[in-house]
Amino acid sequence: MKRSLLSLVIGIFAFSTFSAYANINIDKEVKSVEKKVIEWRRDIHKHPELSNRETRTAALVAKHLKSLGMQVETDIAHTGVVGFLKGAKPGPTVMLRADMDALPVTEKADVPFKSTMVTKYMGEDVGVMHACGHDTHVAMLMGTAEVLAAVKNELHGNIMFVFQPAEEGAPEGEEGGAELMLKQGIFKKHKPEVAFGLHIMSSLNSGQIGYRSGPIMASADTFDITVNGKQTHGSAPWNGVDPISTAAQIVTGVNHIVSRQIDITKEPAIVSFGKIGGGVRDNIIPDSVNMIGTIRNFDMDNRDQIFDKMKTTATHIAMASGAKADVKINKGYPVTINDPALTAQMLPTLKNVAGKDNVLEVPKLTASEDFSFYAQEIPSLFFFLGGTPVGQDVSKAPYNHSPYFYVDESSFKVGTKALSQLAIDYLAMKK
Repeated sequence: MKRSLLSLVIGIFAFSTFSAYANINIDKEVKSVEKKVIEWRRDIHKHPELSNRETRTAALVAKHLKSLGMQVETDIAHTGVVGFLKGAKPGPTVMLRADMDALPVTEKADVPFKSTMVTKYMGEDVGVMHACGHDTHVAMLMGTAEVLAAVKNELHGNIMFVFQPAEEGAPEGEEGGAELMLKQGIFKKHKPEVAFGLHIMSSLNSGQIGYRSGPIMASADTFDITVNGKQTHGSAPWNGVDPISTAAQIVTGVNHIVSRQIDITKEPAIVSFGKIGGGVRDNIIPDSVNMIGTIRNFDMDNRDQIFDKMKTTATHIAMASGAKADVKINKGYPVTINDPALTAQMLPTLKNVAGKDNVLEVPKLTASEDFSFYAQEIPSLFFFLGGTPVGQDVSKAPYNHSPYFYVDESSFKVGTKALSQLAIDYLAMKK
C-alpha cells in the first residue's frame, strides 16, 4: 500500500513538472546543436590527451562557454574548467559534469577521425585514445551548455558545468580528478544542490538509458603486499624463510575474506590479485615477494572491514611462517551512489527523453567512477547512455577501454537532451 501511494505521488509530481515547463521545448535547440556535438567529438577524439594533460580540450571548452556568455574558471585541478550559467529567475544551482581525459591505448577502430597520437606514459611510448568515451561526454555537455544558454531567461536557477580532468586517475606522484577539484573549492563559490552525470556504454544500444538507484558503480582501491623472508638455497628451505610459499598462503587467505568473513548478502565485493613477483632462478628461495591487486565493493562499511581483515590475514599468515608482511592499501574511488529520492524524482524525466521502454534498470557495475566524490557531497544521479548501434548485439560490441571501442553518433542527441532536461525539470520542481 505504501509503495503504491509513493508511486502515485511520484507520478503526479512528474506530470506537474512537465506541465510547468510546457512552454519550453528544447527539441529545436537539441537538433540545432547535434551536428556541432558530432564535430566537437570527432575533433576531440582525433586529439586525445591523457589525465592532467587535457590542455587543448580544456581550451576548446573554455572558448565555447565564454562564447555563450558564461562566467568561466580555468586551470582547476590542473586543466579543469567550470562554467556558470545564471538563470533569469532565482533558484538553486544544478551541476552537470563531463570528464575529459583519454587512455594510453593505441586505437584500432576503423574511423576517419582515428587517433594517431603517441606520447610518453610511465617511460614508454604509447598510443593515446578516447577508449572510454570521454570525448563524447565533453561534446554532449558542450552541446547541453548551448541548449541551456538558449533558454536561460526561463530558468528558475543556475547551471554549473564541470569539465573534469583525470577521471582515469592522475599520473603517479600527482593529484587530480574530482577529488582535487573539490579540494580546490569548486563547490564553495557556486554550491550546487544536486549533480547529474552520464557515461557512454557499449553494453547498451543507442537510444537506451541505464539507471540504478543506490550503489551503481563499485569503489576501487588498490593493495600492495610485500612478504619479507630469508633467502636461501632451494635445496635447503629450512635454512631460510620462504616468502613464495607464504605469499601463496596469503593469496588463499585473502580470497577467503570475501567468501567467508564479509556479509555479501548486503552487497557484493571482489578482491583480485593482479601481479605477483619474486625470485630470479629455480634454485634460490628469494628474500621477498611482492603482490598487488584491486578491491571492489558496493558498501562503505564492508570496504573498511575488508581493509582491516586483509592487513590482519596477511600479517598473521606471514608471522606463522616466520616471515613479515608489509601491507599497504591505497584508497581510490568510493562507491558511486545514486541518491534514491533524486533517482525516483528524475526517472520520469529520463523516460520522457528516451521513451519508457528505452530506460532500463541495470545491474551494479564493478567498474568505478570518481563522480562518486561529488555524490558524497550532494545528492547525485549518474546514468549510462547506450552507444552501440541499434540492431547490433551489445554482448559482442567492444567494451570500454578496448582499442576497438566505437560509439554510434546518433546517441549524442539523447545524451544532450537528457542532461538538458534533467537540469530544466529539477529547477522547475524547486520553483
